[in-house]
Amino acid sequence: MERKSFAGMDCSVAQCLEVVGEWWSMLIVRDAFLGVTRFDDFRRRLGISRNILQQRLATLVDAGVLVRVPYSEHPPRYDYRLTDKGRDLWPVLTTMRQWGDRYAAPSGPPLEVTHNACGSTADAVLVCGSCGEPIGPRDVRAAPGSGREASALLPQPSHRAG
Repeated sequence: MERKSFAGMDCSVAQCLEVVGEWWSMLIVRDAFLGVTRFDDFRRRLGISRNILQQRLATLVDAGVLVRVPYSEHPPRYDYRLTDKGRDLWPVLTTMRQWGDRYAAPSGPPLEVTHNACGSTADAVLVCGSCGEPIGPRDVRAAPGSGREASALLPQPSHRAG
């Protein structure tokens, strides 16, 4: 089955999925956050085929999520390192991990993240950037942003989503 492209969709979520929505992509990003940088190490950890890994790494490099840094000329070999754009996926990856810990890890979290400053298990909490209050879906409202024409209004649900 051929994957649909979201490139033409005027939606930031769709644009994010265009870059990291393929199977394996976020697992590659996860491993990069854990310090994996070399092709063979990604392949060994993920159990992914060479051609799929090559495709996903190329997509992530082309999108500016990873950068290739040469470490050997003969034969040519590269480290794959997160860019600022890639490091900005940290909250996305963290909330995905927390969701998986809550709903798909009956024996408990397979990985725990500890805050260096206080030594406690770190849980990401979405907060308002202005007042610092925690926010959830019932604490916000959506409106067309500066990147959208005012006439392109958001759909108005007939009932409140839960």
